[in-house]
Amino acid sequence: MRAATGLWRWRHNPLRRTTDLIEAWTALVALVLLCVAAPLAGWAAGSSAQASLERTLRAQREQRLPTTARVVRPADRPAHGPGSGDGSGEQRARRPVVARWTAPDGSERTGTVTTVGGSAAPGDVLPIWTDRRGAPVAPPMRADTARAHAVIGGLMAAVLTGLAVEAARRTVVRGLTRLRYAKLDRAWAEAGPDWGRTGTGS
Repeated sequence: MRAATGLWRWRHNPLRRTTDLIEAWTALVALVLLCVAAPLAGWAAGSSAQASLERTLRAQREQRLPTTARVVRPADRPAHGPGSGDGSGEQRARRPVVARWTAPDGSERTGTVTTVGGSAAPGDVLPIWTDRRGAPVAPPMRADTARAHAVIGGLMAAVLTGLAVEAARRTVVRGLTRLRYAKLDRAWAEAGPDWGRTGTGS
């Protein structure tokens, strides 16, 4: 709104300079880009991220299979691999156990996995996920998690686009300000030696 007001104010103003018009037009273009380009960039990035995450989700659902494992005994060492992480508080609260499960090919497998709860006694049954070869893996990504990542990606793209537009506007304004000062210095250099003398300009 200020950009449009500035353009109207400078329309027939006798004090108007070319740099004033350029600055007002720059502000108006930046405003339009912020209202149009930033949302479009966010939508495009979010849609692209959503499509990519959906492909990943489908691939994980095809490659990862749910099964059950029976606890044999507590593990002497932490579980390693994609199915066990130590980043979150929930994962740190889990305890590793040695368990036995059946691989997709029907063979028996034994390995170290983490419990879903805080602990598990020998003989307890645990739900786990395995790959096609029977190795334990992390569960597939949830659909709501994929949507959340897509939304965050779209918002970040919109914000970055807005920041880029504002940075470009500020760069143009700084250049115009330097140009104004340079013109003022030249005008002062021309008029300065005669400033204050009687009959100056006559």
